[in-house]
Amino acid sequence: MTVFVLGSQPAWAQMTEGTTAESAAPTASNSAQDGASGSATAKASQGGISDIIVTATKRNESIQRVPVSVQALNTKALNDLNITSFDDYVKYLPSVRSGGRGPGQNDVYIRGQATDAVTVLLSGAQGSEPNVAMYLDEQPVTSPGRNLDVYVTDMARIEVLPGPQGSLFGASSMAGTVRLITNKPEMGVFHASVTGSVEFTKSGEMSNAVEGFVNVPVADNLALRGVFYSAQKGGYIDNVAGTYTPSPTVNRALPSAPGTTYETANNSDLVQKNFNDASYRGFRLSAKYDVTPDVDILLTHVRQNLDTDGVFDYDPKVGDLKVTRFYPDFLRDRFSQTAWTVNGRLEGLDLVYTGAYLDRKIAQSVDYTGYTNTGAFAAYYTCTYTTPRRCLNPVKGFSGNQRIRRFTQEARLTTPQELRFRVTAGLFYDRTKLETLDNYVYEATPQLGFARNAPITAARNIDPSTRPAGVAFFNDITRIGEQKAIYGEAAFDIVPKKLILSGGGRYYWQTTEFYGSSNFANLGTDSTVPGAGGRIYNRPKLKEKGFVPKATLTFKPTGQLLFYATYSEGFRPGGFNRGGGAASFNPAYPTVPVNYVSDTVKNYEFGFKTDLFDRKVRFNGSFYRVDWNNIQVSRLDTVNVSNLTFIDNAANARINGFEGDLTIKLAPPLTLFSAVSYNDAKLTSTQSTVIELAPVGSQLPLTPKVQGNVRLRYEGILDNDRTWFAQVGTQLSAYSYSSLASALRVRQDGYSTFDAGGGFTIGKYRFEIFGENLTDTRAQLFYNTQDQIPRITTNRPRTFGMKVTVDM
Repeated sequence: MTVFVLGSQPAWAQMTEGTTAESAAPTASNSAQDGASGSATAKASQGGISDIIVTATKRNESIQRVPVSVQALNTKALNDLNITSFDDYVKYLPSVRSGGRGPGQNDVYIRGQATDAVTVLLSGAQGSEPNVAMYLDEQPVTSPGRNLDVYVTDMARIEVLPGPQGSLFGASSMAGTVRLITNKPEMGVFHASVTGSVEFTKSGEMSNAVEGFVNVPVADNLALRGVFYSAQKGGYIDNVAGTYTPSPTVNRALPSAPGTTYETANNSDLVQKNFNDASYRGFRLSAKYDVTPDVDILLTHVRQNLDTDGVFDYDPKVGDLKVTRFYPDFLRDRFSQTAWTVNGRLEGLDLVYTGAYLDRKIAQSVDYTGYTNTGAFAAYYTCTYTTPRRCLNPVKGFSGNQRIRRFTQEARLTTPQELRFRVTAGLFYDRTKLETLDNYVYEATPQLGFARNAPITAARNIDPSTRPAGVAFFNDITRIGEQKAIYGEAAFDIVPKKLILSGGGRYYWQTTEFYGSSNFANLGTDSTVPGAGGRIYNRPKLKEKGFVPKATLTFKPTGQLLFYATYSEGFRPGGFNRGGGAASFNPAYPTVPVNYVSDTVKNYEFGFKTDLFDRKVRFNGSFYRVDWNNIQVSRLDTVNVSNLTFIDNAANARINGFEGDLTIKLAPPLTLFSAVSYNDAKLTSTQSTVIELAPVGSQLPLTPKVQGNVRLRYEGILDNDRTWFAQVGTQLSAYSYSSLASALRVRQDGYSTFDAGGGFTIGKYRFEIFGENLTDTRAQLFYNTQDQIPRITTNRPRTFGMKVTVDM
């Protein structure tokens, strides 16, 4: 249901009046915390605003007492706002933006640190690492161009940590970190809940979901928790009837001599209304065992299947929420994660060892017919070679498979929070193996006489077999990243509990491997002959090491005021270019570099957190300046540079910004929530002669200068076991740009949306109705040409729904 928020704590993430601090959060083992938790609980019972316990510093602390900008959605907020997927929670975080084309196909950006989103067709073969790290509990699950879209149910909270988080969270935390933290088994309590929902979308299909959990105490020291869900999200984009005929007036690389003929493709067998449906199905099982009063073990296993059909961006030239597609579009994204954590206490120290293994498998099919009217080599793969030339079936498609396996381990210790000198220190190990098989199907090639394609025999390949007829180009590539790190942060009370100096950093060693082949089918030639068509990648290991520091000065004049100043740094790993070293097509352009290096940021920040007027007013915010150097920018220029996408350290930028949220208890049952973010993110210099970028001073892409929201929520009590609520709100966003490359740069219009909802609780039953996007606004979330045809990713049209929850 509603609404955007940002800053140190999302306003709508608060609990209702009279409740205690978040029950799902673990009690801080380092008890004192300046009395914040106790104060929050006491004040909440008097009608004040409650706190959330977060682990942003790898300690359990009140969000209002930690000198870090944190945005957090607790269990209640996630339920109240009907958040179930990535798209749902990102839209409520004004510091956060995404660029992507549907579930499981997004890049995440924080505080304006954005470049062009990675095309999913090449995310495995040539996608740079994201600059925002995503975590599922204690494990990083970041992947180029393909966010892990976990269905949000029975979550303790979602935490967003803006700004460089490299000291505690490592590589790819350059712009920030997003953490999904699940509810854990509770000892001695049986608790279960089931929720069913149904939604109706304007001119779209119905959606429905059923989800639930059960917490079972098996013994005094053993508890189990099971979570299940099955959600069907109905489509709202139509694949309408149409034809496609290549045109030499559109693509000058196509033949235009007299007598040339062109076949026309027809999509009649793929026409379907509301064809972009999605389903999430999965479960989570966890067990917690208290070995002794000071030692416990937690085991968790998660599985999820995400299946989508169709596309989630429409073609404005075809019509509102309409496309014409000539090749099947679908995504099958499965993952499993097994994680383990051992907590212990020894001589006053908190000791943690945690690890996880993630196995993710992705299969995707995408229509790529648009290449025929844009590609420099389209005629070679489409048209005959005798005069007059005949250009055959123009339909082209992408069929890709990725497998991502990630193994992480971490050991850390923390000293008691009440000590004047406190330390958090740890060791971290991460190994990720990404294997990608990308087949580009050009349906005319068998008729033109192309030999079946296979990897070059001298290359190290995942699949050595000859590909099916029609696969004119494919990638068979393996990428391996390994990182080892030592990290730590120390804090000293210059004036006890008033003036605190803290600092630390992370020293890391990382290696990147890249091998396999890219393969081009040849006319009448056996492409399995070494060197017949393609490129071999057996790159030497890319080794990097370095140190990222962080320092913070915190002033707490009272229990309700906190001010902090922070300097921090972050980095994103470098990598390899597939076309590196090959001569450019145009002598005026330099050779593509073999590898690109890490890009880095330096962050200067001043923040404040305040609880005023007996905790009836909360105002949090932070000002920041970010210097971003050696920005990694991707580009495909088949006319001048290379027929393979490449990445270059192309530019530098500076971001000046502010983020803040204001919460006011207007009356015991009525609360006003509001939030805003401002990001002046501009190019300061360019150093690439390979990529033609927007001029110096241009706004960075995919991030509007201003985003914000306002929401009102009323919560009333009818009697002891009956309550009711109503809320209304709006979300606002200014315009932005789609790309950093000048040839692809398009203005994305600003927009506003409105939501409303209400409901009531009778004992163990909760009933809700809600409306989203009431004005039926078409938000321009992401303008892209990734399939060679311009399209716009948008929000779901006007939707009304109802939800029923039964607690047991």
